[in-house]
Amino acid sequence: MGDISVSSQGNGKAIGSHWLILSIVGFNFISYVCSGLPLAVLPGFVLKDLGLTSVLAGVVISSQYLATLLARPLAGTVADRLGAKFAVVCGLSGLMLSGTLTVAAIVLHTQSWLTLTLLLLGRLVLGASTAMISTPCCTWAIGLCGSSRSAQVMSWNGIAAYGGTAVGAPSGVLLRNSLGLFSVGLCTVLLGLVFLLVALGKRPAPIVAGARLAFHRVLFTVMPNGLVLVCSSVGFGGLTAFVALYFDSQGWDHAAYCLSGFGVGFIFARLTSPGLLQRFRGYKVVAGCLLVQTLGMLLIWLAPSPALAIAGGALTGIGVSWVYPGLGVETLASTPAANRNSALSALSLFFDTAVGVAGPVMGLVASGFGFASIFLCAAVMSAGGFLVVLCLC
Repeated sequence: MGDISVSSQGNGKAIGSHWLILSIVGFNFISYVCSGLPLAVLPGFVLKDLGLTSVLAGVVISSQYLATLLARPLAGTVADRLGAKFAVVCGLSGLMLSGTLTVAAIVLHTQSWLTLTLLLLGRLVLGASTAMISTPCCTWAIGLCGSSRSAQVMSWNGIAAYGGTAVGAPSGVLLRNSLGLFSVGLCTVLLGLVFLLVALGKRPAPIVAGARLAFHRVLFTVMPNGLVLVCSSVGFGGLTAFVALYFDSQGWDHAAYCLSGFGVGFIFARLTSPGLLQRFRGYKVVAGCLLVQTLGMLLIWLAPSPALAIAGGALTGIGVSWVYPGLGVETLASTPAANRNSALSALSLFFDTAVGVAGPVMGLVASGFGFASIFLCAAVMSAGGFLVVLCLC
């Protein structure tokens, strides 16, 4: 009986930890739903309604990731010093402001320069808000559940992120078609408000004592892993910024489902291989993922039909699935606990750099060689990341 009682208590504790992790990474899910809502609708609005270029359409989408990049050091410092919950609350408040700016931009769309300015401001605020939510959600959950749950937390936090994008992109299309484009911004405001109220009622994680390293020192330590993340993330940046225009150039419909396919593939890989990082070293997992991602991008590049392009998106999602957790586990293993927010923020900064640069750079590539060439370039970058990982193993 004693063994059964201990076992029941252990199972109950594990289930409690699972729910606690899910309840916190849920804030990251909502932030990425808000990020995904405009992905399939804003490029067409910039090109057709405002009459601007594909490069500017890429800038509008990628400006969010530039803002996230610039806000990463602040997010890491705030979370390390004031607590991860405080950072998440700031981020959710930012979602409300971003949605308000987007609504204003759509309402004033008769003046292209004013609309573009408000759209960019909204995207910048959204990017900064994402930085304040994504990594602090990880460290908030780790702080409450213990470092032994690090791989699980990063895995579920990633599922929340890409799952949110997968839900957000088609939801944005549905909102635009049924209520008008302004409803995308209004939905962002409402989601930010509801989940801000939820976050305020949750228990904060204890702030870890210890020496705080300067962010540039943490960044330098993380750099090798960050370069691998850059090679992996360029494909995601190109996919989110240009998949809608790529499908349009081919005369295909349902571009949002390519993003959904990415999210489904990503989540499927995470859910069906939960112990992957425990069985193999992080770098070995990352190397295998980069090969799969390369194949996915090549399939999108060569796809003769939208169905195969969507399948390529799903394969890319499978490839991306364990790249960040694998690199994150390797990063945390070499970082003092008092600096883990800054370390993961520094690692994520490389992701933001890649995605932010991907928009305008891939826009130039598309202008010269067509939208399909974007995915060939992304495949080459993924293959390059595989070679870098071989040097780190």
